[in-house]
Amino acid sequence: MMKLSELLQQYKQPFEKTYGHRLLPSHRKAMNSILECRTPDAGEMIVQCPDCGRFEWRPKSCGNRNCPGCQNHETSVWLNRQQSKLLPVPYFLVTFTVPASLRKLAWHNQRVFFSCLFDASADTLRALAGNERFLGGNIGMTGVLHTNSRQLDFHPHIHYIVPAGAVEPENWLWKRSKGKFLFPQRALTRIFRARLVALLRSKGLRLPEVFARGDWVVHCQYAGSGAPALKYLARYLYRGVIAEKRIIRNKDGLVTFLWRESKTKKWRRKTMPGQHFLWLVLQHTLPCGFRRVRDYGFLHGNSRRLLTLIQLLLNARPVMTELPERPVFKCPDCGTAMAIRGFRQRGYFNSRSPPAEALNLLN
Repeated sequence: MMKLSELLQQYKQPFEKTYGHRLLPSHRKAMNSILECRTPDAGEMIVQCPDCGRFEWRPKSCGNRNCPGCQNHETSVWLNRQQSKLLPVPYFLVTFTVPASLRKLAWHNQRVFFSCLFDASADTLRALAGNERFLGGNIGMTGVLHTNSRQLDFHPHIHYIVPAGAVEPENWLWKRSKGKFLFPQRALTRIFRARLVALLRSKGLRLPEVFARGDWVVHCQYAGSGAPALKYLARYLYRGVIAEKRIIRNKDGLVTFLWRESKTKKWRRKTMPGQHFLWLVLQHTLPCGFRRVRDYGFLHGNSRRLLTLIQLLLNARPVMTELPERPVFKCPDCGTAMAIRGFRQRGYFNSRSPPAEALNLLN
């Protein structure tokens, strides 16, 4: 297994030379954070053993959502929160894909384009759910933006996990969908295309003349209880677009990683120059502050009372898993878990020995 930080250190110079002109501030921030993660450059914390009194400086993690070594606890927290919202109804995974002819426009206008993508796809689901032919009510859904294909190419799309039911707005009745069917794919595609194009034009974006020929694809597939789909979405919610265990080789300036073919489910290998691999990974860094995950309808955070009412009506028993404990620092002398007593930022003290200010924190 290769560490992404080690690859960044090795290929940073050729990477900057080849792709420096394409890097956005968010890309550079992610790159620097990964390089500094768990080093004194990221800041340090002072920890003390409550039994023997030993104290040490320990480097902090960077906390960047693109760092493969961070955010594991946050992923577990998100998954636990979403599982607590599960209802005893069928679930569907609906995927909205951007045609290839619009990907260049998406790349150069990421914040605006991705916001329009969320709005158009969510409006499409709400419009069909409100149709009496299908559900005739207000639905809830959770959307997760992905920008990568399985081979790490730029391929923006949004996955929605949708419970197959809706709340009738007038009588507050719960309405179920029938069987393993939610919405027709053709209607999803047609409405989504019209709404996304209208939104992009309203933002002043100039669409290419040939965009209409592109492939507008919306997949709607049965997802069972919803729990497996949530675990799938949580996998790349944080920690970047590739797990480090899938980076299997780094030799002679070439990096090899594994990717899984969607049709055959077989693992394939892909090899490329190290600087190009870094570009494939870092190009998927979202603009600073942009929310990758969004809840809608009765799954939104402001609709907790409505969700609780629905769970009572359906006699739902929310799935709650025990959250893993955060890793602890064990004392080298006695093995007791050490407690965090204070922090210092990069370069705050010149000496590596604990200064008087840090010692005062222990009193």
